[in-house]
Amino acid sequence: MEEKGGRLDTGALRSAISEAGRVDAVGHRVVHGGPRFSGPVRLDAKRLKELRELTALAPLHQPPALAAIAAVAAALPRAPAVACFDTAFHHRLPSAAATYALPREWRDRFAIRRYGFHGLSHAYASRRAAEMLGRPVAGFRVVTCHLGSGASLSAVRSGRSVDTTMGFTPLEGLVMSTRSGSVDPGLLIWLQRHARLGLTGLEDRLERGSGLLGLAGSGDMREVLARAARGDADARLALDVYLHRLRAGIAAMVAALGGLDALVFTGGVGENAATIRLQAAQGLSYLGVKVDARANRAAAPDREIGARGAAVRTLVVHAREDLEIARQVRRLLRSGGARD
Repeated sequence: MEEKGGRLDTGALRSAISEAGRVDAVGHRVVHGGPRFSGPVRLDAKRLKELRELTALAPLHQPPALAAIAAVAAALPRAPAVACFDTAFHHRLPSAAATYALPREWRDRFAIRRYGFHGLSHAYASRRAAEMLGRPVAGFRVVTCHLGSGASLSAVRSGRSVDTTMGFTPLEGLVMSTRSGSVDPGLLIWLQRHARLGLTGLEDRLERGSGLLGLAGSGDMREVLARAARGDADARLALDVYLHRLRAGIAAMVAALGGLDALVFTGGVGENAATIRLQAAQGLSYLGVKVDARANRAAAPDREIGARGAAVRTLVVHAREDLEIARQVRRLLRSGGARD
């Protein structure tokens, strides 16, 4: 709900709130909770100040989130507001998974660690998978693949994230629509030294000019798939690189879990690109992953697509970060609303 210039359209916001009917509470998705926030928090002046102090960790995402919080608070001054964080699900990563091999001085001074993102999606998808399979969350080992414009994996054991592919920023990990995913840090030093790329230019190309766009000239997976099917060499390379990183990432998540009970695809690409799911699974047969081609082509939002008798269950789960936010808001307010 924005006007030209990036300002929030408060009129449209008020209209949407009016159409929703009675509002008992408001849940806000906030990308970065930093080292402080390990779960949802009820917002007040102190918490808002702490969120503003995290802007350096998420300069593209934190200011719009704060603007939305302020706009909704003006429209609904009496409704309790709760911040739900994309990083919180990964807050308790084991130290081995969360720590970069960097000097302690840097890690302590700048709060450098692997934060992980897409936590709301991973939390919902892993819990929904257990529900669909009739499995208790305790002991359940699942790799959730959030594949969209941004993409990440999470290794979830007993409802807890024990590893993930995104790190200090959302740039780490898988090939994405316009983001590079992991690259050799020495390459970035080399580019600054020899190609004379400034920090702004380097950041722009890594965030908005790489990934599928950098490889195939398009960040839209639908277009890349269509062109690859017609024999386009650049699109085929883009898919090969994307799938290579995806399979390797899933295998790494399985190693962190010590085995695998279920593999879940979610997000725009994960839910809609049957070719990506099939070809990813074909490279993971040694782990016990096998997809049923007919089920894989079906269109139901939440379904099992694994072949009968496969050692690992494979599912497609519709991304519902909104339901995860609602769940967190309800639990927090029922508990008294003070925990984080």
